[in-house]
Amino acid sequence: MLCGRWRSRGQPPEEPSVLAQVAAPVALPSPPASQDGGAKRPGLRALKKMGHPEFDLATLSSQSPHLSLCLQCSTPPLILPGSRALSGQNLLPSLVCTHHQGPQGKWTLPMACPGRLLQGLTEDEDVQAMLRGSRLCKIRSRTWQKERLYRLQEDGLSVWFQRRIPRAPSQHIFFVQHIEAVREGHQSEGLRRFGGAFEPARCLTIAFKGSRKNLDLAAPTAEEAQRWVRGLAKLRMRLEAMSQRERLDHWIHSYLHRADSNQDSKMSFKEIKSLLRMVNVDMNDMYAYRLFKECDHSNNERLEGTEIEEFLRRLLKRPELEDIFYRYSGEDRVLSAPELLEFLEDQGEDGATLARAQQLIHTYELNETAKQHELMTLDGFMMYLLSPEGAALDPAHTCVFQDMDQPLAHYFISSSHNTYLTDSQIGGPSSTEAYVRAFAQGCRCVELDCWEGPGGEPVIYHGHTLTSKILFRDVIQAVRDHAFMLSPYPVILSLENHCGLEQQAAMARHLRTILGDMLVTQVLDSHNPEELPSPEQLKGRVLVKGKKLPAAREEDGGILSDREEEEEEEEEEAGAAEQRRRAKQISPELSALAVYCCATRLRTLRPAPTPPQPCQVSSLSERKAKKLIREAGNSFVRHNAQQLTRVYPLGLRMNSANYSPQEMWNSGCQLVALNFQTPGYEMDLNAGRFLINGQCGYVLKPACLRQPDTTFDPESPGPPRTTLTIQVLTAQQLPKLNAEKPNSIVDPLVRIEIHGVPADCARKETNYVLNNGFNPRWGQTLQFQLRAPELVLVRFVVEDYDSTSPNDFVGQFTLPFNSLKQGFRHIHLLSKDGASLSPATLFVHICIQRF
Repeated sequence: MLCGRWRSRGQPPEEPSVLAQVAAPVALPSPPASQDGGAKRPGLRALKKMGHPEFDLATLSSQSPHLSLCLQCSTPPLILPGSRALSGQNLLPSLVCTHHQGPQGKWTLPMACPGRLLQGLTEDEDVQAMLRGSRLCKIRSRTWQKERLYRLQEDGLSVWFQRRIPRAPSQHIFFVQHIEAVREGHQSEGLRRFGGAFEPARCLTIAFKGSRKNLDLAAPTAEEAQRWVRGLAKLRMRLEAMSQRERLDHWIHSYLHRADSNQDSKMSFKEIKSLLRMVNVDMNDMYAYRLFKECDHSNNERLEGTEIEEFLRRLLKRPELEDIFYRYSGEDRVLSAPELLEFLEDQGEDGATLARAQQLIHTYELNETAKQHELMTLDGFMMYLLSPEGAALDPAHTCVFQDMDQPLAHYFISSSHNTYLTDSQIGGPSSTEAYVRAFAQGCRCVELDCWEGPGGEPVIYHGHTLTSKILFRDVIQAVRDHAFMLSPYPVILSLENHCGLEQQAAMARHLRTILGDMLVTQVLDSHNPEELPSPEQLKGRVLVKGKKLPAAREEDGGILSDREEEEEEEEEEAGAAEQRRRAKQISPELSALAVYCCATRLRTLRPAPTPPQPCQVSSLSERKAKKLIREAGNSFVRHNAQQLTRVYPLGLRMNSANYSPQEMWNSGCQLVALNFQTPGYEMDLNAGRFLINGQCGYVLKPACLRQPDTTFDPESPGPPRTTLTIQVLTAQQLPKLNAEKPNSIVDPLVRIEIHGVPADCARKETNYVLNNGFNPRWGQTLQFQLRAPELVLVRFVVEDYDSTSPNDFVGQFTLPFNSLKQGFRHIHLLSKDGASLSPATLFVHICIQRF
């Protein structure tokens, strides 16, 4: 197996990093000046020695042979002579034994092999079966059911599968990290419809993140199906447990294996060049060969063992991180807890204490002896900065941290439009899986377009189009089974009702029988029936948004005049004129289920807004919402402070394109509905808005949008109150945009976008770096003035520069300004459909000044 071939892992001495036609060296931001005029605070070196008066690394190892400093064996370690100043470089002392020293007195530290993910699982029977492969039946329809070979790759990260017609290598694999869920039995729409010939115990569904279709499979036996279900679960758990540094090591070694064309565990210069192109760097041949020869200590035109590790060590070197580390560690090149505390204070970390610094050392330091003496090495420092605690997103905001006991109208609520569609609204397929995917993305308000169906069963589809139809009851079953898997907070079913009285009664019956106690059928507080409850009070409950009959007509049903009904969502569509003209009948059974979300038309906000009616929900097209924002301003904000407003895209968006949700959020609109099936910057903003608060789908609005007497107007937010300064330093391991073209190397640039009130919206970008997606450097500073920072989203975008056509998207990350941490931070990039691009990162310095 591959792991055996590459088992001899080493970490050679630090050398200059690989630069491939990149910009000038990065000038790192200086830490805040100290009271003594900017000099480094004295006494830290003395503190280190005072804390451990006997501390001497070389003697300590001989006195404590039980401490396994060598990461490859339990032999007592040795400090190599001259290791602190080898080849003119200031280096981290290596704590390894003499048996694992590299050639010419150089040391080695183990790095991950391609099977790193499989460590501890190589003897697992389920994983072994996946490595051998299985012939599984792929099910697409009643007639398309083909047997294909599926096999786990040796890297443990990807699964190869057979195709009838061979395609490019990247078209024959899927990645474990892109799996959203693995379901057993007939737990997908496809298997429920087409898998009847296979017993449920033999079936499984692999659901992917983003827009990739589900993979419905049937195994020859129930046991083989279980092996894949259990095996994938173990691999996903192992992958989630891997640190960013481990993922990087794993990533580079998987490319190393691919570049070794003859699989002899030796790398020729030609294979090294192939490796460089694979990892997205176009290096000058002369420079690449010089680097190759510097690592070729055996002088045989082949790199092997520790020579390969030395080359990779140079390739992965992060000089900007080393500069920061050495700035605080001083001559002995290790950080004491007080020195790490100084770094945390300069970062602006909340709650920076000596105990916190000690905790970080014990969490991220890899070397046990350094950890026991409360010291952090360069490797530990890098582990910390690459971890979630070193990321730009505040880790404290990744769980539910906001007050969830306020009325529903005080929250932004993640909302979907035409949820049933998987493609365009003209001829795309409808699917219950679209609801499952929406819930997996944290959506809390989904739409159901209900129409008359055959056999007395209402159906859901986009009326007057060629979109396919699905049963209403199947959607409600999907809501029951999947709505609360990610978030416990309430789900709102936004009904767009085109059914007659009989099928409306059937809808009400399905809602009650399928959802049972989940469904809210009466007010929670009979003493205050007109007050909206909180998300906390409605945990695990489902609300129906629909039209409500006046009390006088509740018993026998009735007709709502056009004046009483909500603004119809089809008003922009060509085929809906007749629907708008005729009156609508509402059945009392369905009307009774509209308890807290009674659909109504928003007539006017000026000159005198009507008294608030918290249980009424207005639905507005994006066009009408923008008009209200322009003309009503503060009145619209006050309206949204007390009752819900839903905004939806214009019907003219035939390809299911989206509008920017930010403008609606600025005015406090809670239910800003987007086409979740259409990726783009609009969905990036939505994902960024609901990234925080445990991704539960509810985010508390700023105070200025919750107060009934607020004076806030997004069109007139006042003078700047905050300055955001971001220095874009470097990027790491950006993905290739065309993996099938070895010579296709990106020319990356970074753009930072500010999305907020109109006066705050801005975008600035760096220069591009030529032919280097592996470790490009910029060192450029971008600054922004903010007037309403509490509403701002910050979007980091990386693009591939093209002088003759629009730039190509590489990756992005979006987060709320109030969740942005200061200091040196890594930005972990996401793909266009929101999947992780690990190990791709940006490294930036963030400074926030409030005045």
